[in-house]
Amino acid sequence: MTEQKRILIAVMITSFIGPFMGSSVNIAVPAMAEDFNMMPDELTWAVTAFLIGSAATLLPFGRLADIKGRRRIYLQGLACICATTLVCAVVQNFLAFIFVRFLQGLSMSMIFGTSMALLVSCCGAENRGKTIGLSAACVYSGVSLGPFIGGFITDYLGWRMIFWLTGIALLINFFLIFKVKTDWYGAKDKKFDYIGSIIYLVMIVLFLYGLSDWTRHEFVHYMPFIAFILFLLFIYEQKKVASPLVDLSIFRNTVFTMSNIAALIHYSATFALGFVLSLYLQLVRGMDAFTAGGFLLIQPFIMTIVSPKAGALSDKFSSRLIASLGMGMMMIGLFAFSFLDKDTSFYLIGINLAFIGLGFGLFASPNNNAIMGAVEAKFYGVASSILAVMRLTGQAISMSLVTLLLSIFTAEAIESNYVDIILHSFKYIFILAAHRGLDCETSCPLIFDNYLKPASI
Repeated sequence: MTEQKRILIAVMITSFIGPFMGSSVNIAVPAMAEDFNMMPDELTWAVTAFLIGSAATLLPFGRLADIKGRRRIYLQGLACICATTLVCAVVQNFLAFIFVRFLQGLSMSMIFGTSMALLVSCCGAENRGKTIGLSAACVYSGVSLGPFIGGFITDYLGWRMIFWLTGIALLINFFLIFKVKTDWYGAKDKKFDYIGSIIYLVMIVLFLYGLSDWTRHEFVHYMPFIAFILFLLFIYEQKKVASPLVDLSIFRNTVFTMSNIAALIHYSATFALGFVLSLYLQLVRGMDAFTAGGFLLIQPFIMTIVSPKAGALSDKFSSRLIASLGMGMMMIGLFAFSFLDKDTSFYLIGINLAFIGLGFGLFASPNNNAIMGAVEAKFYGVASSILAVMRLTGQAISMSLVTLLLSIFTAEAIESNYVDIILHSFKYIFILAAHRGLDCETSCPLIFDNYLKPASI
């Protein structure tokens, strides 16, 4: 097997495993809440802690990969994620579990920050969109099968088995990539910006934690404002340092900058959909985890089919219409879910999930192809990391907003009215998500018009 095939297979496996584990945890939340003796809305931290850990270290690890070698950091990330995933399977204390999930997210950032760069480094520019589309298809396959397989595992083997199985799969992947000897660099022998990395890490943690825990502690209210001050300090430091964490000149490329903004808005609007619908189907409609997981298979299944085709189309045509159409469809679908009640037809829910899945598939691959096609090869590591930061920060913002809204609505809830209150909160969650989708839909023509021509991607 050639090194290129090994890397392609390895990246596809990790592209599958990450979302698979995330969506499996979503469907297992009610069972985890029972096991830890917690309320389901408090288990949002099982997802949020992972996302904060990932987003806080993506840029540093992406830059480190450019300096020390992308294959090297990817391999070290695999070792760390294997260890933390297996620890998640055995830890008994809830706070310890959340901490390990944070470390798991930190470990996964070593993979998220390098996988796209490795993939683009190995494939030719003429096949970039197709290859990215295949990677995206693996992502959506993981999202698809996560609720279905995760629901089965949760019902019949226990939710901890999700971590056992994914840990073993990642260990196998470690030995696959271990045999690759070639490495790729973007800034070999450059100095690593430790000060900028620390500022960035603290900034992200304060912002996302402050947003997630806003209602619980008064001192948390100051965290997002401190994070903004750190953001300004980070920009200043990056302009002054000789070897910055992020070469800010990369943002002079309008396609790169605006496409990343579109990704951030997109994921902040859509990511929490699976988590919220998992609670709806199990707590409100009384489904078991396996049945709910099978039902939620609809959206990512459509995404898996559409994404490679949309990516291939973006190799030949402008991404503007494809991405704008996809985001518009998601906005409509999210708004439609704000009308959910205890008696909403499952047929209508399924149709709307398919509609959102189609929109998601049309948006993601063309947008990712535009981002990676807008930079020189030496910036692939940083571009891959920035794209992953936009995705994970958007996902973390999405979960943080859900955590915030659920904590507000359930603050005075008692056991007898808990289901009614949590159902009422879903209406506002989906309205807010649709509004974020509207922001991105409004931005898409501005983002792509006059910039993305067939020759440029």
